[in-house]
Amino acid sequence: MIQTILNTLFVQTQGAYLHLDHDTVKVEAEKELLLQVPLHHLKGIALFGNVLISPFLLHRCARDGQDVVWFNIHGRFQGRLAGPISGNVMLRTAQYDKSGKTQATLLLAKRFVEGKIRGACSVLNRGYRDYGDEYLKGTSHDMTLSLRALASKETIDAIRGVEGMAANRYFGAFAKLIRVPQFTFVGRIKRPPRDPVNAVLSFTYTLLANDCASALEAVGLDPQVGFLHALRPGKPSLALDLMEEFRAAFADRLVLTLLNRQQLQADDFDHRPGGSVLLNEHGRKSLLVAYQKRKQEEVTHPLFKQRVAIGQLPYIQARLLARYVRGDLDDYHSYRWR
Repeated sequence: MIQTILNTLFVQTQGAYLHLDHDTVKVEAEKELLLQVPLHHLKGIALFGNVLISPFLLHRCARDGQDVVWFNIHGRFQGRLAGPISGNVMLRTAQYDKSGKTQATLLLAKRFVEGKIRGACSVLNRGYRDYGDEYLKGTSHDMTLSLRALASKETIDAIRGVEGMAANRYFGAFAKLIRVPQFTFVGRIKRPPRDPVNAVLSFTYTLLANDCASALEAVGLDPQVGFLHALRPGKPSLALDLMEEFRAAFADRLVLTLLNRQQLQADDFDHRPGGSVLLNEHGRKSLLVAYQKRKQEEVTHPLFKQRVAIGQLPYIQARLLARYVRGDLDDYHSYRWR
């Protein structure tokens, strides 16, 4: 399966081969031309499973700045192409310096958690308006109280504790937002997901994390050096920090829409030996199409009072974060969903 959505080429056809013919990307399988598209029309290429790409095309994408991202057949992120590092070296130096300073680290960690909690509350409040379930309203109220507790925390562990408790409350109410009987949810299970709801949440979070990493790199920040998430080799900690602002109100709402409108069905999932559940090829296609369409929708940015596409929000927030890191702003404010 091959499709181009919002200037990103998604290739899921197993055994496909991508190569460059002059300035045109060609996708072939079993010596048959499946698709060709001018390279300058693409901002990124996403490859799923056993899909090959020529070295020359990789070199060109690295040079021109197109993202190439690899996923396994089930949609788990494997890696991404990184070309020459862009951005001001002074910005990254300032980022590394702030990551070791307690006050800057605490401030940013709090801002990311604030964004996560407010986004979760917006999802719960919307659910209360739609369904009138008092439990959703009560959970949102409890999570709002967590914001007050967050302000007084003076260590990263304490901030993470508030985030963890808020997440437990939120996912404890998440099942009430799923209105179709064929999908049940008993809690967040990550590695591996054990039910269809967790499978689609994990896949959507993977896409969102990659978008946040790309936004951070675009403004010159290092996606691996974060403030809330612990630093580990190969872990995009800052991308995970940034995505907290979009996790609930963007990713979770998208998942709920797909499930409640039955755009995803039980046969869109594969049940693997050992109990894991993963999206199959048809399910991934449905999600990818919906994900990219959602990114085209517009919202009013509360700071700039301008209409922007949702897909631009990670980049806008990354720019604001870069300005704070450089010292151009006195504070960083996470995105507020309405």
